[in-house]
Amino acid sequence: MSKRDYYEVLGVEKNANKDDLKKAYRKMAMQYHPDRNPDNKEAEEKFKEAAEAYEVLSDDDKRARYDRFGHEGMRANGYGSPGFTDINDIFSHFSDIFGGGGSIFDDFFGSSQRSRGRRHSTGVPGSDLRVNLKLTLEEIATGISKKIKIKKQVKCPQCNGTGAEAGTSTKTCPVCHGSGEVKTVSRSVFGQFVNISVCSNCNGEGNVVDTPCKKCLGDGRVNDEATISINVPPGVHDGSYMTLRGEGNSGKRGGQAGDIIVVFQEIQHEYFQREEDDIIYDLFISFPTAVLGAEVEVPTLNGRAVLKIEAGTHPGKLLKMRDKGIKHLNQSGHGDQLVRVNIEIPKKLSSKEKELLKELSEQQNFKRSSNSDDKNFFKRFSF
Repeated sequence: MSKRDYYEVLGVEKNANKDDLKKAYRKMAMQYHPDRNPDNKEAEEKFKEAAEAYEVLSDDDKRARYDRFGHEGMRANGYGSPGFTDINDIFSHFSDIFGGGGSIFDDFFGSSQRSRGRRHSTGVPGSDLRVNLKLTLEEIATGISKKIKIKKQVKCPQCNGTGAEAGTSTKTCPVCHGSGEVKTVSRSVFGQFVNISVCSNCNGEGNVVDTPCKKCLGDGRVNDEATISINVPPGVHDGSYMTLRGEGNSGKRGGQAGDIIVVFQEIQHEYFQREEDDIIYDLFISFPTAVLGAEVEVPTLNGRAVLKIEAGTHPGKLLKMRDKGIKHLNQSGHGDQLVRVNIEIPKKLSSKEKELLKELSEQQNFKRSSNSDDKNFFKRFSF
């Protein structure tokens, strides 16, 4: 019997994206899942067929080869689907989908894959924490290592995180026998339904504490203040973040610790504007300096530097100081510092200054030359 087209099996178009594929597979798997169709060979075959189609189409390389050569191409050069023959092979192959912790089947099958052989993990995972870290432009330009104090839940020093009083220990939950789940089976005219729920006796942990620790009251953790180091790479942006794995709140009774999410906040600079990895500085010079040229001192992220102003520099011109900007994130090189020239016009003049300016304005180089384009422009209009 020839294989059906994988897109036809999942009921999707050939331009379907990965989210479309997952939704389609979810729908098929829910319809033909063995827990909903006990002892139904036809449903089992359709369940395997959908898994095979999803396995190929969710892999970019396999999908490209399938689109080009079809099923024949999948059999050549070592490609091919797993050819699932056993339901448990599917659960094993797609453990990230059928398992707990965000499985697309959790709401419908109660993470039933754990009941198919996966042992329940110890304790309850700790929660993540968020830290807002303010940085100056100078710190961002070169990167910096900072130490900060943070309040969080840490492992109880008295019971070492077990939650049990010294001399005692935890024991396997007598209700769920360590699985953390309770399975109930019900029958109706529509068939057999399996419901898997969190064990209420151990709250899904699989273990219970007979004699709770007096310091943490059986929780396995206490509130404390900890000092953490944050190595900020150069070139980060306002609103970007980094994750410190395992630095968040400790898990309950030996559970895995959460993470710390460090969000960067850029402090507005007194002199500079940031444009990606370049910085812009507004330089104000006098009219004589713009006309005659000069060497002036300007601030940079690494101190002051000398900048040459060429004679006849116009206002608004951008002068580039190479590699004086911010170091690129995760790559070599720096941005530039762009100096924007502004002409400073004095608001008050002395009598002598006015006289000199009037005299200067009569000189040939300071008279505005007539512009023929202006004349031609006004000739087009009659008033």
